Amino acid sequence: MSSFGVRKKSRVKTALASIAAAMTALSGPVANAQGISLLRDAEIEKMLDDYSRPIFQAAGLNPSSIEILLVNDPNMNAFAGGRYMGVNTGMITFAETPNELKGVIAHEAGHLAGGHSTRSAEAMANAGRPMLLGLLLAAGAIAAGAPEAGIGLMGLGQNVGVANYLKYSRSQEATADQSSITYLDRLGQSSKGAMELWSRVRNYQIITGARINPYLLTHPLANERLTALTERAEKSPYFDVKDPPEEIARYRLIQAKIMGFLHDPNETLVKYPLSDQSEPAHYARAVAYYRYSDIEKALKEVRTLTEKRPDYPYFHELEGQILFEYGRTNEAIAPHQMAVDLLPDNALLRINLGRALLASGEPDKIKQAEQELKRATILERDNGFAWYELARAYSEQGNEAMANLATAESRFQAGAKQDANQFALRAMSGLKRGSPDWRHAADIVFATQPAESTTPLPAADDISETTSAPAPLPAPKPKNEKPDVPDPIIIE
Repeated sequence: MSSFGVRKKSRVKTALASIAAAMTALSGPVANAQGISLLRDAEIEKMLDDYSRPIFQAAGLNPSSIEILLVNDPNMNAFAGGRYMGVNTGMITFAETPNELKGVIAHEAGHLAGGHSTRSAEAMANAGRPMLLGLLLAAGAIAAGAPEAGIGLMGLGQNVGVANYLKYSRSQEATADQSSITYLDRLGQSSKGAMELWSRVRNYQIITGARINPYLLTHPLANERLTALTERAEKSPYFDVKDPPEEIARYRLIQAKIMGFLHDPNETLVKYPLSDQSEPAHYARAVAYYRYSDIEKALKEVRTLTEKRPDYPYFHELEGQILFEYGRTNEAIAPHQMAVDLLPDNALLRINLGRALLASGEPDKIKQAEQELKRATILERDNGFAWYELARAYSEQGNEAMANLATAESRFQAGAKQDANQFALRAMSGLKRGSPDWRHAADIVFATQPAESTTPLPAADDISETTSAPAPLPAPKPKNEKPDVPDPIIIE
């Protein structure tokens, strides 16, 4: 779990800041504007994809058209809108079973299938411009845990407009709740997990004594929701269907991983003491020791896992990460290769392997790194960090034209159009005119030309070989910034 976008810069945080980390954070302009920090993790992304795809299909959605975002936030929350669904790390640790998390995903699928983000925008427009700013500020204050301030800010607008909008939003939530039961029934899965999750939320609200007028919230309070959901859910023939033991075991591993990377290592070691010899405990301790820079203990823990389950790619990934981050790059190649062999269609694992090969400095391995990174860009074309590392591989082999092309693509994916344009022009000067790579560079030039520019695209032989390249640029984040992400639909 790496920490791009995390503000602390301790030695551990610095060591974690790479794509080789089991979780990789990124925080582009849009994410920052939304107040969210996004993470990348092959294991967790695979779990969320496995849970979501059947639910999306049951909802009549195309799973391939929806991008799932993993949000670095300890709060129990999820959101959906447009073509995105976001799940907080806190939601994964709060939900006690896979079925509970599936209930949340099914709820968010209800928002997506209902087009609620688009209709919310219409409802806000209908509420009237005078109250729009107050409503947005109020929503932010309530979400930040200051309901009194939020209610006060609502006074900036018109009470009638606010009430109409919030009533509409509560209606969306009720619709998504009912839709979630429909989708799970279609899959022969239980809605009981959702009931149990909302029951705990209700208890939390009672314990904390939160006194918030439910009509001033965009979502119904948990008690209100639970009553409405339970009545229908208990009538389902699938209500008592249980999660398979192997799925629960998988979920416990991921919860341990999140605990290890995102919580204080001391807290992790208390929760998973040495007396606990379960797989989740070894996993969590391996990460905790790694973050403590106690590499030998970390390796001992993770190798206990790889010896027992050599067919689980993510244990090998963690071993490779530990070795790579602490300078044992040649040793890191074998475990990263094993992870790729076990899961060949995962871009993040191939990037890990490519970086380890590239760090070796050996010509044959650098060539292999090029191939691995090219495969990664095919699997995830918008992964700017993969293109950056590919540029390094080309440069190490003296292929500056292709290094410039890969850098151009990296900068393009990062949203740096001017840089991308300059690197693409320079790449064209060294590539055979009309070749696929030349056309790739030309596409970038066309796509990054300023709208007001009337300068025609120059031919390859018209571009001077001495065209100056932009100054060296820092590595981009491991994946490009996301396009416009809709305002989150927040689970209260």
